[in-house]
Amino acid sequence: MRSDERAGIFIGGVRVLVSGVLCVLMVEQPMVAAVPTKKAVAPSVQQIQSDQRFLHAMNRFTFGPRPGDVAAVRAIGVKAWFERQLNPQSIDDSALEERLAAFPVMRMEQAELMQRYPSPALLRQMIAKNEPLPGDPVERAIYADQIAFYKAAKAKKEAEQAAAAKNGGGEDGMATASDGSMAKSAEEMKSSAALPGDGVDPATPAMATHEEQFYSGLDAVRVINLPPDQRMQRILSMPPEELVRFRKSLSRSELLAAADDLSPMQRETLAALQGSPRMIGAELLESRMLRDIYSERQLEAVMTDFWLNHFNVYIKKNQNEPFLLPAYERDVIRPHALGKFEDLLVATAKSPAMLMYLDNWQSIGPDSVAARNGGRFAKFAQNPQVKQALKDRGLNENYARELMELHTLGVQCEVSADRPVSMLDKACGRGYTQQDVTQVAEVLTGWTIDQPARSGAYRFEERRHEPGTKTVLGKKIGEHGEAEGLEVLRMLATSPATAQFISMKLAVRFVSDTPPPALVDRMANAFVASGGDIKTVLRTMFDSPEFWSPEVYRAKVKTPEEFVVSAVRASGAEVTTAIPLFQALEKLGMPMYGMQTPNGYSWMAEPWVNSGDLVNRLNFAVSLSNDRIGGVQTDWTRLLGEPGAAQSSGAGDSAAEKERKLEAVLLGQAVSDRTRETVLAQFQDQTTQQQAEKSFGIRANEQEPMAQVLNISSPKQRVRPPLDREAAGMAGLLLGSPEFQRR
Repeated sequence: MRSDERAGIFIGGVRVLVSGVLCVLMVEQPMVAAVPTKKAVAPSVQQIQSDQRFLHAMNRFTFGPRPGDVAAVRAIGVKAWFERQLNPQSIDDSALEERLAAFPVMRMEQAELMQRYPSPALLRQMIAKNEPLPGDPVERAIYADQIAFYKAAKAKKEAEQAAAAKNGGGEDGMATASDGSMAKSAEEMKSSAALPGDGVDPATPAMATHEEQFYSGLDAVRVINLPPDQRMQRILSMPPEELVRFRKSLSRSELLAAADDLSPMQRETLAALQGSPRMIGAELLESRMLRDIYSERQLEAVMTDFWLNHFNVYIKKNQNEPFLLPAYERDVIRPHALGKFEDLLVATAKSPAMLMYLDNWQSIGPDSVAARNGGRFAKFAQNPQVKQALKDRGLNENYARELMELHTLGVQCEVSADRPVSMLDKACGRGYTQQDVTQVAEVLTGWTIDQPARSGAYRFEERRHEPGTKTVLGKKIGEHGEAEGLEVLRMLATSPATAQFISMKLAVRFVSDTPPPALVDRMANAFVASGGDIKTVLRTMFDSPEFWSPEVYRAKVKTPEEFVVSAVRASGAEVTTAIPLFQALEKLGMPMYGMQTPNGYSWMAEPWVNSGDLVNRLNFAVSLSNDRIGGVQTDWTRLLGEPGAAQSSGAGDSAAEKERKLEAVLLGQAVSDRTRETVLAQFQDQTTQQQAEKSFGIRANEQEPMAQVLNISSPKQRVRPPLDREAAGMAGLLLGSPEFQRR
């Protein structure tokens, strides 16, 4: 081996070793802070003071401070700032609303949204019943295009199946797979044929049959070159088959050119031609991410996130769920995020998104009119699936169980053979049993969805409701139809066990993984005394000495969502498309609306602290700071001139001076000597940047084209390199440092 080869290997090994130092720091320090102790945090008499108070409040009640935020809070006082945040309607959020104007569908009422943008379930119904298309020309084009795409996809699959059967060899004419299993039947292929937008992830190709190809003629170019309104009229006037051919013929650049200068509604329409669920799913995730980053009403955004996690709904439950989630976030969770818990609980119980997710919309009382008639109607049903469904209808306990276990009382109050009443916490009283779950499920029969594929509205259906008296938690519930459910929800919402359970979750989210029992008890007492007023509970927490204890300062490890949003906010980055950011959350293990089980994501450190996840965070931070996250642009030269950076960064600044200024801007405080030494030793190492981009860089041209259509200014060219590479290198390592992982 030549000496120059040995030197290259040595240098490469040193680089890998140096790159690993920061990862070791990230693993060691948060783990030390996050190791759960047997005893809750014991607050000291001493309280954090000065700028630490401002930073602490902003790290707990916002998604992290932006440049200049701490100075603004200092100017009015942290208490006054907190009171303003408790009353979000008093805060001007017009700048955010201007950004969100790009997504008109997010403002549509449920029925209007489902009428204009059909779900795959609705399209299948229309095809099966040969229903006419809508009269509105825009809606007609959307429906016709998606139906034509579905029929073409189904015909292609059936033709492929027929060809495979013919060429498969067997005397019976059936094809045999290489593993010996029989190929899918034509009926199976028919039932599995994809509709446009069957998936809701805008990061993946919309159709397995989609072929991206450059248009060979001039027709597509002529259409694209028309003025916006004429272009849109021409596209919508195309017969379905022509529209499908036109859309499939466009290259990525041509597709984006077709969206140039269109209004937001026109962009949505163009995107919906590829599949309504994909467009709606993309807008839902983008608007939520942009709200978290840019809203001035940060406490409302944080509490909306908290309750969306508490009342978790999984976006991929089925093909209808994406259509129900915009109203769930906008009309159910956010308006009640700082209100009365009982109002929030009732709103979620009636929400079509929750009714669909936990199957209560299908629950039928065993002795109800609907149950008695089900067997009789099944005799006349022609479709075997409908016949079986009519026979199988009955009581569903999914929602009733999660209502008590996860939404109100808490699983710690469930009585079982292993946990008798004598072992329960005092707040649980006599707890609840499986019999209580069944009785609550009977109480809530009839709470259903009117035409799930069409209007998707809540409706109480008396004929599905279980008649008779029920007994819940020892109390008799008289037969009063829908009012029975409201009575039970009030019982659960006002229970001392619920007050304790909700207070504990809030304390874990805002204070510590092991909050002091005295603090939780104080919050629970405030919950009960105020009738479940969430503002009162938060104010009690804010005013408690435990919240300001040095032991809890920067003791919470950020979840992936908190990390990504806080990094973008701290960097002052401009986001033109949020799609790569929620793609980043998927890579970090916390996709929005992506928790399949109803318990939601954990607020504790343990699930998020391991070497692999922390290295991914570092890679994201380095990619973000070097503008390798498509649609997200930093400006370190401008940022270093912001107040809080001590002085404007000049060309003569030494690396050490620049690094210190970035510490102040990004973290609001100094990092440890060990972290600083690592940053200064490695910020110019191209290996780190290349590795980060390779594993985490998300470029604009890698996004799904139809998703890019939704954005006002989707980047079409390679992102420019940062103006200050030194600052970018340092910032990436600081955003990935152990200190930034905590809040």
